[in-house]
Amino acid sequence: MTQVNLNTTVGNWVARYPQTSRVFESFEIDYCCGGGKSLEQACWDRQLDPQHVLQQIEQAINGGDEPTEDWLNAPLAKLCDHIEQTHHTYLKSELPRLTEIISKVVDAHGESHPELARLQEVFAALRAELEPHMFKEERVLFPAIRQMEHSGANASFPFGSVANPIGVMEHEHDNAGNALSKIRDLTNKYEIPADACNTYRAMLDGLRELESNMHQHVHKENNILFPRAIELEEARAGV
Repeated sequence: MTQVNLNTTVGNWVARYPQTSRVFESFEIDYCCGGGKSLEQACWDRQLDPQHVLQQIEQAINGGDEPTEDWLNAPLAKLCDHIEQTHHTYLKSELPRLTEIISKVVDAHGESHPELARLQEVFAALRAELEPHMFKEERVLFPAIRQMEHSGANASFPFGSVANPIGVMEHEHDNAGNALSKIRDLTNKYEIPADACNTYRAMLDGLRELESNMHQHVHKENNILFPRAIELEEARAGV
């Protein structure tokens, strides 16, 4: 059915079949920052039966009829545009909204839920890194990738190889992944407390959606855009 198997990396599974991301999320398998692991290794790390997970993946692929963009072969400029217009636009709206909601929940429930103060700190740090992170991608890295693709020749940049800013972006992705993991733990996997008001519920729903969106966002960059950009640069340089 497919040309991928248990030895294929998790990131490559999602790159080829985006609908499998839902399966990995259901098993809490990291396909963005941890996308370099083979499916088999990722399953063993989570103490999961690889064959069972593979069966779920095949069902998702066979049963999925949603049209999906082939980002492995789409122009890099198109993928950059998509990331900006979809994931960056989402974050620019959602990060301020969640900041306000978390503040209200801490004020109302902080005394009975002391973990909320830590949650607020972790989220604030996450936002403080993501906003300049997006700025650097939009003003430095993505324009360089577009220029390199459109020029048809080996481009020269003040920062040297595109691998240099990509390395910085990947490091910041790791930081974001760690923050999201802490948020998941602090909310007990977004479990709704018995005394939660509607604002508390909205906060948990927003944080859950943020994690899911970030997984897709980082996956498209770490596992598709960045490797393709480095490969293009090396091809243009005759490496």
